[in-house]
Amino acid sequence: MKVLATQIEGVVVLEPEVFGDDRGYFFESFSQREFDAKVRPVRFVQDNESMSQRGVVRGLHFQKEAHAQSKLVRVVEGTVWDVAVDIRRGSPTFGCHVAVELSAQNRRQLFIPRGFAHGFAVLSDAAVVQYKCDAFYAPQAEGGLAWDDPMLGIEWPIAPEQAILSPKDRRHPTLEASDALFDYNTDYYA
Repeated sequence: MKVLATQIEGVVVLEPEVFGDDRGYFFESFSQREFDAKVRPVRFVQDNESMSQRGVVRGLHFQKEAHAQSKLVRVVEGTVWDVAVDIRRGSPTFGCHVAVELSAQNRRQLFIPRGFAHGFAVLSDAAVVQYKCDAFYAPQAEGGLAWDDPMLGIEWPIAPEQAILSPKDRRHPTLEASDALFDYNTDYYA
């Protein structure tokens, strides 16, 4: 597994080593030992999967403080534009984001630490996204930010009028209006 740094410390792209021949291919999609050694020790406790059609935007989501989650995101069918936003007040990269194309073809994965909001837009006819979480889902701790908040400066590859969002995702506040953010000086892994 190759680990590629991004412009935000802690957010990394993982590329597996793929072994292929005339029969097809094989790769290790996750190794706890290798992940702990190369990224950070994280104990994943829940795997999620979603299927969405072209134009769907999911996010920007996070779980509030006591239920904060790290996520390891990958696409097993189709292509998405995956985004992680730093929402840790006091962070030198507060409000900044990482955006990367994840696809079944490039087999890349994005690791998003606690203290970040996450979302994606579907670029293919359909996409199946799988992600590991290191904390269980807690409905009372749901948080979100407006996907199209101009302050975030995310260049989504989907026109706003073509974006398909859930009613809940349409109501998320902007970063400036949100009161459910994280503190850069708090260790959410302690």
